Amino acid sequence: MSPTSAPTTPATLPLQPPPQPPAAQPPTAAPEAQPVGVQPPGVPATASQPAAAPVSQPLAAPTSAPAAALTVPSPAQLAATQTAPASSQAESAPASSQAAKRRLTLDDLYGSQPIDFDGEYARGMRWLDEQHFLHQREGRLMRVDALTDAAQPAYDDERLKAALLASGYFDEMTAERIARQPAQWTNDRSAALFQHQDRLYIYRFADGRLTRLTQEARPRREVVLGPGGRFVVFVRDHNLYSIDTQRSVQRQLTRDGSPTLLNGILDWVYQEEVYGRGDWRGFWISPDEQFVAYLQLDESRVPQFPIVHQVTTQPSQETTYYPKAGDPNPVVRLGVAPTTGGRTVWVDLPKHADTDILIVRVSWSPDGKLICSVQDREQRWLDLNEADPKTGRARTLVTERSPAWVENLPHPHWLPDGSFLWRSARDGWQHLYHYARDGRLIRRLTGGDWEVRAVHGVDAAGLVYFDGTRDSVLERHAYRTPLRGGPVERLTEPGYTHRASFSPMCTYFFDTFSNITTPTKVHLRRGDGTLVRVVSDNALAELEQIEYRPPEFVRFAARDGFPLTGLLIRPVDFDPQRRYPVWCSVYGGPGSQTVWNRWGGQSQMYYHWLAQDGVIVWLADPRSASGRGAVASWQAYRRLGRTELADIEDGVRWLIERGWADPQRIGITGHSYGGYMTCYALTHSTLFSLGVAGAPVTDWRHYDTIYTERYMRTPVNNPRGYETSSVVAAAKDLHGRLLIAHGLIDDNVHFTNTAQLVNELEKHNKLFDLMLYPRDRHGIGAGGEHLRALTLEQVRERLLRPESQSASE
Repeated sequence: MSPTSAPTTPATLPLQPPPQPPAAQPPTAAPEAQPVGVQPPGVPATASQPAAAPVSQPLAAPTSAPAAALTVPSPAQLAATQTAPASSQAESAPASSQAAKRRLTLDDLYGSQPIDFDGEYARGMRWLDEQHFLHQREGRLMRVDALTDAAQPAYDDERLKAALLASGYFDEMTAERIARQPAQWTNDRSAALFQHQDRLYIYRFADGRLTRLTQEARPRREVVLGPGGRFVVFVRDHNLYSIDTQRSVQRQLTRDGSPTLLNGILDWVYQEEVYGRGDWRGFWISPDEQFVAYLQLDESRVPQFPIVHQVTTQPSQETTYYPKAGDPNPVVRLGVAPTTGGRTVWVDLPKHADTDILIVRVSWSPDGKLICSVQDREQRWLDLNEADPKTGRARTLVTERSPAWVENLPHPHWLPDGSFLWRSARDGWQHLYHYARDGRLIRRLTGGDWEVRAVHGVDAAGLVYFDGTRDSVLERHAYRTPLRGGPVERLTEPGYTHRASFSPMCTYFFDTFSNITTPTKVHLRRGDGTLVRVVSDNALAELEQIEYRPPEFVRFAARDGFPLTGLLIRPVDFDPQRRYPVWCSVYGGPGSQTVWNRWGGQSQMYYHWLAQDGVIVWLADPRSASGRGAVASWQAYRRLGRTELADIEDGVRWLIERGWADPQRIGITGHSYGGYMTCYALTHSTLFSLGVAGAPVTDWRHYDTIYTERYMRTPVNNPRGYETSSVVAAAKDLHGRLLIAHGLIDDNVHFTNTAQLVNELEKHNKLFDLMLYPRDRHGIGAGGEHLRALTLEQVRERLLRPESQSASE
């Protein structure tokens, strides 16, 4: 994005329709679509938004640095960053014409036949080569010509079905289902693997041969087909196994697995905080399928946490190994086993032999070297290492350091000559660097007060394609720049948030885009950004029938001058002479941006439904989640809650200063980290009269090691930070009415958090509301409709009071 100066006076920035794109020369007569809208933020669960991934250059062995080493730019420096892309407009500007339109109803959103506010657009396309992609259509996997959209079956599913039936292992319905959607493919799509009744089968398309690989029906976890189809690897009973698919020979690769010693399978904290929620696989097959690398996790010192299921006559208990801040982590090491069986070679990481480490990324380079990223427990540095799979000897290619924390970085993007592209936030902004195979920095490819968010590839001309935020902190665009160094060129239209999917050599890309006022569209573009054809126009007719006021981005300055952006949704009949209650939706976790110029579907329309009853809806990320670089996020280091609340307060005060936000009727809500911020706001501020907190962390000593210590260090190293960030410790200062909702079998943010806060609130005779959901975990799913009704009841009773009543109190 281009740096601009933060305004001295906050400005309201309603989103204007983007300019018409330049005329394209598509091969067909398909016209360029008119600009469309973008989705507003919801509460992220795993990082639904792509998070910036820092990267760095070779450095000496990492050493501890005192907290005082943290340096951040001054407010004046930070103010010289990007701002919301829109022009000023009078606050009282009327909504667009509402002739013949109707009010939005809850049935439109959550009824038996709700409106699909996402609309219909192509998704799930997977490139095969420079002109063809795979796409599921009407239940069949099709091979599609990108230029003409001509489609044909990707394989002969009738032949596959016949082979399944002829084997005698499958009934008609099962054979039909499997034939339409095989589970896994080899890289060249010559074979497919699938499971049925705890048995494994492989089908080879060339000769139509079906082979049953396992005779016994036994459960297996994380079954993976090798890239060439020679081996299948899986986990059973905490041990790693392989199957030779040519000979149907099964081998046990490890034998020491137990409930506390995990081979090739992740524990709770590693899947939640390192490899991604729901991804339990802890092994990786080499490109030539000679080896399988795997993590071994020793949990013998990790505390266990009981979770009790209480909706049956006789309660049952599940136990999770869950390390809370300061507790022992699982002891991790990286091994390499031959897929044909034999001794495991352990990767030698001598720099870290006496260090409590995390192994946060594992992959293979194209030339068969094992690549792993290692961090210290508090994640203040990261080493990118390569190892010889035969000997286990390792060397460090790149070391990253930070005055606060280093994010878990993406894998290197390998180039044909063995060099690689690497993303790093070493200067506070995530950018792209080109390294030689030996770890020598060749050059920095991008720079400035904006961030690179994804790398797509390099074309034959040596142009690097990537996604970033150079043009706006609220938008994501596709760009390219020469590998040899040079200017950055934007390939996508301004005024939208884009998600690009490039063909293998970046000849074409699918451009999936939207903005805050228009649902998602899909275009096919050439590598230079010119339009080829419209894939999905996604004109959502139902949207035209609903009356709602377009959302507005507003730009305001925090108390120290830091530039922030909020999303404002006003009632359709907004009258600047009235005073309205305000409903603030927050998340606020470091790096978890929620305010984007993109279409928000059902979540956004829910906000409009609230607004039509006379509520102003407000979303504003604090600086640590604003998308303005790691340098902004680092300001929350060792003091979670404090900086975020100050920024949230400043946004609310900006609304109050406009004269039409009622200072006596300000509500705030959020889930998970947003639940923490809601509780923190009601115990550390007097601005809010109502809070609805879902699954809140109430004291960071109760949350897991890897997430918490990244931002707070350990309780021993930062005792004051843990105390001042605690909602439990501040329970006596509760201001306003707080509703807490929590699932009793939440295995992420344990109910202990809510129980301890409730205990302190009772001690200090503070009135509050509590709703428990016995069947729900971290997300309130089974009780979602009930919680929504309960929240609306709170909004109506405590915020939607007559102005005269609130003014007299």
